[in-house]
Amino acid sequence: MKEEKTIKPISGWIMLMVHLVMLAAIGYIAYSLHQPAWLLLGFIPFITMIGFMIVNPNQSTVLVLFGKYQGTVKSDGFFWVNPFNMKKRISLRAHNFDNEPIKVNDKLGNPIMIGAVVVWRVKDTYKAAFDVNDYLEFVQIQSEAALRRMAGHYPYDEFHDEGEEGEISLRSGGKEVNDELEQALDRRLGIAGIEVLEARISHLAYANEIAGAMLQRQQATAIVAARRKIVEGAVGMVEMALEELSQKDIVHLDDEKKAQMVSNLMVVLCSDKAASPIVNAGSLY
Repeated sequence: MKEEKTIKPISGWIMLMVHLVMLAAIGYIAYSLHQPAWLLLGFIPFITMIGFMIVNPNQSTVLVLFGKYQGTVKSDGFFWVNPFNMKKRISLRAHNFDNEPIKVNDKLGNPIMIGAVVVWRVKDTYKAAFDVNDYLEFVQIQSEAALRRMAGHYPYDEFHDEGEEGEISLRSGGKEVNDELEQALDRRLGIAGIEVLEARISHLAYANEIAGAMLQRQQATAIVAARRKIVEGAVGMVEMALEELSQKDIVHLDDEKKAQMVSNLMVVLCSDKAASPIVNAGSLY
């Protein structure tokens, strides 16, 4: 397999002076010898002037002579090359590819809409020019394919009980998910000599047909988690209250009264509305 070969051609300014001297010499000879036929040689400098080219910063020119790769010019400036060379310009600048949201299935089979932003640039001009048909189209198709494959490895969201360690999801994975997408793209686009600078998820949502149902599921999960936290706190407060009453010998409660007190405290602490107290002005019993 061939690799990129960087070359630096002859300076265009030097060859421009040579061409001007050649034209002047041909004109002088034709005039001094009174033979206009010498003017036909003037076509030679005009033909060789096709070899002049300008390479802008962060641009490159791939040279091919009669089907054979000659090399790549990456230095910016004014140059002259063989006029029979075919020149193909390839940008070395960083490009942004904003993938439109596509519908895919996550690990659980739920339809989701996902999009990504990929920052890339050409690293190997030989591969970009000759190993793929169109490297711009290759980037677009492979980016979508890598995004589809990565989305199928993770669920959209994790649904697990508090205290349990759930698997990584697309919504909470963050850097790890983006790193995996970047590595997958780097492997795929390396065929075309493309270097991936950054890849990240830019859009993530449930598909319209299940968005409402999944929103209700998320709300229910949040409510259950909140209730569990409230109950845990209420149990701790009741336990602390009973211990304090027993240690400080404030009041002696039998098992029946303890059960009633626990019931009342749990109702007050776990209720989603403020409790209305009833004052008993008579005997406790």
